[in-house]
Amino acid sequence: MSEKIPQHRHCSSCGKAHLGDGRFCSEVCQRTTGDTLKKKKRQLLILYGITMAVLIAALLMIG
Repeated sequence: MSEKIPQHRHCSSCGKAHLGDGRFCSEVCQRTTGDTLKKKKRQLLILYGITMAVLIAALLMIG
């Protein structure tokens, strides 16, 4: 006979299996994911800012 694996979830950050509700297995994983998302959002906003600055500079040089 084979053993049944109990109902579980996998952590969105590290991928480890854990019992219970929630997307994360621990506070550390939740905090790490939050920090990573903040960093990516900041990088995206900087990229948008640089893109707009280059676009405006190009339009000023043409006109």
